[in-house]
Amino acid sequence: MTTGRECLSLPCMQHEGRPVSTAPAEVRGRFAPSPTGYMHLGNMWSFLLCWLAVRAEGGAMVLRMEDIDPDRSRPEYAEAVMDDLRWLGLDWDEGPDVGGPYGPYVQSERLESYREAVERLLREDRAYPCYCTRKELRTLASAPHAEDAGPAYPGICAALGAAQRREREAEGRKPAVRLRCPEGTVEFTDLVHGPVRMTSAECGGDFAVRRSDGVFAYQLAVVLDDADQRITRIVRGDDLLHCTPRQLALYGLIGAPAPRYAHVPLVYDHAGERHAKRHHSLELQEIRRAGAAPEQVVGY
Repeated sequence: MTTGRECLSLPCMQHEGRPVSTAPAEVRGRFAPSPTGYMHLGNMWSFLLCWLAVRAEGGAMVLRMEDIDPDRSRPEYAEAVMDDLRWLGLDWDEGPDVGGPYGPYVQSERLESYREAVERLLREDRAYPCYCTRKELRTLASAPHAEDAGPAYPGICAALGAAQRREREAEGRKPAVRLRCPEGTVEFTDLVHGPVRMTSAECGGDFAVRRSDGVFAYQLAVVLDDADQRITRIVRGDDLLHCTPRQLALYGLIGAPAPRYAHVPLVYDHAGERHAKRHHSLELQEIRRAGAAPEQVVGY
């Protein structure tokens, strides 16, 4: 992993005239698993690299449970994640089990801060209600877009007036809330990929910060949590590279320091398919039951 000072060029992303600030000197990394299943080798790979990078610099590790999806998150999965990490020898300094100065470390206990942020974005016209149905959004699937980012949202609801919004609500439509993404190109330096340039359209355009069912979106929650918990170093898979410009936009709007990112290659199976929670044979729980030692897994 290379090192270097992150370079942010976000001329359109300012908060009260202040550009996005650089991260403070103290290195703080985090594990942020979603307790929607058991941890597999792909999860462990990102966690291990983050732990190594942060510990090598004498930094602090934070464990945060991203249980923002109430339909899929389970307490037993959260316990299993912590048990697997301890078995591997990966420790943390702050988390739901040990506490810390920037808690709570469970997203479902941070909902009020997400609600306040969405209300503020709406008041400042940084975001808008979106009444598009799933069927309407599926029609965008043929539009050009970057891999993993999905088709760019064309701003169908961005300019709706109050009367038009009332009409849609009278039809029973419940709105999501979308961020008005700045136009232009976002430039940042990834610790693995080097200089990266992406436009808003390449990242999916205006993105949801709250779903139509009231669940807050990952993009909003992760930025608010990382900012509140003073996270400076994020190691995650290549499949989330397109999320970085979206999240930098939010950092700019809230005036918080942006962390440094390292997007690492994903782990694939023998057939070329990336590891996911549906690959039960590659879960650490199964590997442990098969008799593997933690040193073997970490070494591999």
